[in-house]
Amino acid sequence: MNAIPSIVSRPAPTAAINWRQVVTVVLRSRALDELEESRLLPARQVLYQFTARGHDVTQALLAQFLGGERDGVAVYYRSRPLALALGLSLDDALASTMMRSGSMSEGRDIGVVFNLPRRDGACVLPACGGVGAQYTPAVGWAQALMYRARQLGDHAAAGSIAVVHGGEASTATNGFWAALNIATTQQLPILFYIEDNGYGISVHSDLQTPGGNIAANLGAFRGLTVLDGDGADPEQAARLIGEAASRVRLQRQPVFLRLTVPRLCGHSGQDTQTYKTADEIAHERARDPLKALHELLVPRLMSADDWLSLEAEARAEVEAALVRVERRAGPDPASATRFAFSESAADGTAMLQVQGGMRADGVAPPAGTPTPRPDGPRINMLTAIRRTLEHELAVNPRVVVFGEDVGRKGGVHAATLGLQDKFGVERVFDTSLSEEGIVGRAVGMALAGLVPVPEIQFRKYADPAAEQLNDCGTMRWRTANRFAAPMVVRMPGGFFKCGDPWHSQSNEVQFVHAIGWRVAMPSNAEDAVGLLRSALRGNDPTIFFEHRAMLDGAWARRPYPGDHFEIPFGQARVLRPGERLSVVSWGAMVERAEQAVAAAGVDAELIDLRTLSPWDRETVLASVRKTRRCLIVHEDNITAGFGAEIAAVLAKEAFFDLDAPIERMAMPDVPSPHSPALLDAVVPSVARLAEAMRTLVAI
Repeated sequence: MNAIPSIVSRPAPTAAINWRQVVTVVLRSRALDELEESRLLPARQVLYQFTARGHDVTQALLAQFLGGERDGVAVYYRSRPLALALGLSLDDALASTMMRSGSMSEGRDIGVVFNLPRRDGACVLPACGGVGAQYTPAVGWAQALMYRARQLGDHAAAGSIAVVHGGEASTATNGFWAALNIATTQQLPILFYIEDNGYGISVHSDLQTPGGNIAANLGAFRGLTVLDGDGADPEQAARLIGEAASRVRLQRQPVFLRLTVPRLCGHSGQDTQTYKTADEIAHERARDPLKALHELLVPRLMSADDWLSLEAEARAEVEAALVRVERRAGPDPASATRFAFSESAADGTAMLQVQGGMRADGVAPPAGTPTPRPDGPRINMLTAIRRTLEHELAVNPRVVVFGEDVGRKGGVHAATLGLQDKFGVERVFDTSLSEEGIVGRAVGMALAGLVPVPEIQFRKYADPAAEQLNDCGTMRWRTANRFAAPMVVRMPGGFFKCGDPWHSQSNEVQFVHAIGWRVAMPSNAEDAVGLLRSALRGNDPTIFFEHRAMLDGAWARRPYPGDHFEIPFGQARVLRPGERLSVVSWGAMVERAEQAVAAAGVDAELIDLRTLSPWDRETVLASVRKTRRCLIVHEDNITAGFGAEIAAVLAKEAFFDLDAPIERMAMPDVPSPHSPALLDAVVPSVARLAEAMRTLVAI
């Protein structure tokens, strides 16, 4: 392990502040707010409007201390002044709220959800509409900085930090506490920066945290420096922000900073603040930090005329930006479906995202082969997964494997056994028990150019991470290919000897329905190797489903196909040809389907889909057009299971080729039961499958 390169000490924080720049940013921000509120929102040129008046001075000050080459800043919907201070242009800011082409999302996301890809200077990570969703990706970025410095020799990362910006209400969310645990247990270089305006929409902060002061409640949090102050006092705010950022940058430890600020507006442009009294509103307006900034600087550092000149310039610049943005076209409706996944241009060259993943960092994975090695030793699926992870860890220093119990224990299913001993605790490591923290951390790592491989111990336990999984999958689309977070989420599930509602759930259709996720569900060791390697070298987030019954199942054992074997996603495998019936399945049901074909004595063609997103429509359609009958078999519940999607496609595109109704066999709409007797009653059995096959052929 390489030591972190030394960092050159910087001047005292206040000495580095460019107060004129702070004023310029705040005045531009206020001019934007006024334009949107007074003209664009009433005219419906802006549909979703948030201002940051009262928060703006502190944000402009924070930007003064974000000079690291690899600084990463996770923001939320009230962070526009910070984004402006970090380089977001007035044109791009207005184009986003006005839904014009060339903006941060091309009209796909609300205009206050910012992003700013950057490789030299502070990168603004893609914001999300969900409150508190920014925290765990920020700690992932912070951990990636440590990793890049130590493992990749990135000196720029050694002097850089992560910052996560949020309001006081977000400190009540799961993501906040998961991130705080990760940052403090790992001692990561991250600044938690909270602007407390006293309200979460209309709910007072007393209902967000006991006593209404989260900083006071974190005073005894081990491994965390806590700072607290008045954000309406620019001089005090500058000192505290400078102290906080310097501590993180030089000591490489987490710092929590809370600054109280007034919210000089409603929660959004539609909020009339009727829940506040007139006295409360007057008190907030009296605390306007812009007034305090004027008192601090005029005439001490600039004249009154100079200040008025800056105000006029800001208004003129915003008006000029409006003219330019109004000339831009609206978003192209024909482009609305683009970039759910990575794409290639007409000539075949990849249209890479600007930031996120190893490819955007200029790292290309080694070439693979679709041809398996013919003489490999016969192994079970568990060994196949472990061996593939081991090889990819060896050839790609950006790969990191983590999750609950994956380290010394080697995973609850032993898929990572011995990997920590071989590759060290920075590359294969245990995490706290928080699936949101696991997946959110992976998002931040992927944005910082690593290849994270988080493990969710059992399929059902992915549910607490639903927000992060959604945000990760939609990221490429909602940033119009500016950002992507390629990762491989390993997820064991399904029945094994017995079942239960918590460890044996399948429900793979949830991830097929999710935007932006590729989904693999191998039935055997050879396919597990090829699909996992393809996922690890791919450029999209992937759910890799490992069926528990197949990990050591005799049927699933195959010869090891080699260290370079890859299987393209969306390419099904025909396990046996047939003329009378097409049987389509995936995962553990493939074995039962094969046994049922033999038991039924029918001339059936058996297709293992292998991947569900994308799925091989062409192979299935060609088979059904030949056999004129189809049986779809899966373990997931029958209602709205993925078999229903296949049946719908066949009904539309092969209707006149069918000689019999499309049949589905799956679990009834109940959870997986624990008793083996009950499990056998609900999971499609070989006998019931064979009977269904004979019935279909006889029609």
